[in-house]
Amino acid sequence: MCSEAKTMTSIETVAIVGARGQMGQLFVSRCQEAGQSVAQINRPFTDQDLEQGLKDADMIYMSVPASAFTQVLERILPFIPEDCILSDNVSVKVSPLTSMLQLYNGPVVATHPLFGPEPTPEDLRVAVAPGRDDQALAAVIHWLERIGFEPFLTTAEEHDRAMAQIQALNFTTTVAYLAALSRQDNIRQFLTPSFRRRLKAAEKMLREDAELFSTLFEANPFSQEAVRRFRNYLQVAAGGDVDILVERGRWWWESQDQDSK
Repeated sequence: MCSEAKTMTSIETVAIVGARGQMGQLFVSRCQEAGQSVAQINRPFTDQDLEQGLKDADMIYMSVPASAFTQVLERILPFIPEDCILSDNVSVKVSPLTSMLQLYNGPVVATHPLFGPEPTPEDLRVAVAPGRDDQALAAVIHWLERIGFEPFLTTAEEHDRAMAQIQALNFTTTVAYLAALSRQDNIRQFLTPSFRRRLKAAEKMLREDAELFSTLFEANPFSQEAVRRFRNYLQVAAGGDVDILVERGRWWWESQDQDSK
């Protein structure tokens, strides 16, 4: 069983559920490099594996798909030690955080690494959403810093609203754009270098990760709102007022210029 002192001040033993996945493996290796003890929990989640793997954990870190999150949590729940921190790295936060708070009475902290399984030194930020227990929150933030990441505080709703626009909308608009241009036999002879770069950037998203992004789109409660907002901007373009969109779009670079002054 986790001791109260360990839970509230430091995280030394981590059990990663879904450790065979790419993100799970990233966190396994980071924890090991930091000198922490790591239990790797994977399907089929036998009672013996769960009992042995979770019994000494200071924190259980769930690295499982959003679509399977609640089901997996219910499976491991009877084996979670009292007062152990429960956390996750799902790319949406409202739904998994709600499940953790409803099903587990102990300390809960939600996180989302804003990078893939092979992050660059420039992309190490992790969004952290409080759940239950401020001391557990501080311990998770310290743990993330210790394994080389850059945590920042947010809320589950603020996170999901942002991801609906950054992640879900990027996926759906890319899919819609390419779908609108498809099935035209003569179009390939007109492709420009900039369009080819866009195709290249979208290839992995559509050919390898489409199911993942589709699931995240459905799991994010603000996805449809983001699509409706984007549709309003398309209507501005359809009305011929592209200059308005250009002016607003320049905000990205103008805001950076102001910050650098």
